[in-house]
Amino acid sequence: MCGIFGIEGDADASNLTYLGLYALQHRGQESTGIVSWDGSHMNVERGMGEVADIFKEHVLERLPGRAAIGHTRYSTAGTSVVSNAQPIVVKTSMGPLGLVHNGNLTNAVEIRHELEAAGSIFQTTSDTEVILHLMARNPREQIVESLMEALSRVRGAFSLLLITEQGMMAARDPYGFRPLMLGRYQGGEYQGWPCFASESCAFDLMEAEVVRELAPGEVVVANEGRFESYSLPAADPPARCIFEQVYFARPDSSVFGDAVSEMRLGLGATLAREAPADADVVVPVPDSGLFAALGYSRESGLPLEFGLIRNHYVGRTFIEPKQSIRHFGVKVKLNPVRSLIEGRRVVLIDDSIVRGTTSPKIVKMVRDAGAAEVHVRISAPPTRFPCHYGIAMPTREELIASSHEVEEIRTLIDADSLAYLSLDGMLRCAGGAPESYCTACWSGDYPVEISDVDRRQAVLFPIRSESDA
Repeated sequence: MCGIFGIEGDADASNLTYLGLYALQHRGQESTGIVSWDGSHMNVERGMGEVADIFKEHVLERLPGRAAIGHTRYSTAGTSVVSNAQPIVVKTSMGPLGLVHNGNLTNAVEIRHELEAAGSIFQTTSDTEVILHLMARNPREQIVESLMEALSRVRGAFSLLLITEQGMMAARDPYGFRPLMLGRYQGGEYQGWPCFASESCAFDLMEAEVVRELAPGEVVVANEGRFESYSLPAADPPARCIFEQVYFARPDSSVFGDAVSEMRLGLGATLAREAPADADVVVPVPDSGLFAALGYSRESGLPLEFGLIRNHYVGRTFIEPKQSIRHFGVKVKLNPVRSLIEGRRVVLIDDSIVRGTTSPKIVKMVRDAGAAEVHVRISAPPTRFPCHYGIAMPTREELIASSHEVEEIRTLIDADSLAYLSLDGMLRCAGGAPESYCTACWSGDYPVEISDVDRRQAVLFPIRSESDA
């Protein structure tokens, strides 16, 4: 999963892109980068780490120009090295091209083998580079035509931004898996029209106006404040990733036409109706369970208490002590508030149980704080299948719900009761038609199949994930 941002027509483009990426930091903390176009050169800066760590003031000064695009990455295809950090910038017969991509192409390895056999030399292991090679092999006078030809060859999930001599281009795949918003910034010579972002919260930071979401299959070209819209054949029905609303997007964003916070409140309320608990207090697992817990509390009438406190200053790495501190990885991130838990029957709300390695530790932590009972409620269905479309998720063998029934999982995590939200209940909380969402990680119903070559590659090099709740 990644976050992308771009703006065209403002002299402060790189600084505004920095702000946009800062707001999208939750979508990826592995690497980040920005490329700007100053009318004659592409200027690019990339690095491993978070946005604020890489883009100091002196770095941003090396990114002049009236157009810029940026990326913050969590890898789902390609290894975690700086050469795979985006933007990817290349020189072609159409001029320099810079690309950022959110999603995952399901036939990237197959196309890569084909291109390598024809003489292409790849500089990264990222699936994103396939798009640039396809464009370079099919140059057109109008670069947007080359882009659309390339996108007609790839399958899977993509929301992307391309910076060129002919303007900035934004595109969303025909299924609309990943969100991509169009906005209007009021500060530039052309009134900043337009800017693009994975989520609307990026516009809020710079007080930009949300215009609309790009339609599935839409390609937009922005140049000097003007824009033109083109279309790839859209899928019917679309397959928007509902996991964006359930977990990934920021609660203050709007995704697929829904306010994410309201969606998650609805998930919690529906969960309370489907799986009530004879308990005294509702406690969220922060931060992913906050809004669902609030919805559960309102619907059930049980008071909401912040019985677990999250340490927001935990970095990506830390020095772990010896075995003397049990469950250190969880303890350094979460700590119970004994006065709110002791002697009470607790409903513990979270959004998922993935591998099932963290949940037992959290339940034990709550019990050790004196809880009389611990009833676990999950505001989504059991995660049984991996994602091929850009969510970093373990292999099916690692997903606890793929091989264990709910009662078995309850025993393994040592909860007094365990219940998940139903698939139908989750879909009822979304604003669109149920058939317009991708639910593959819960149902196994994949809208776009992964190619045989790519499937073999995924088995050899499985996607890693830090999410092991």
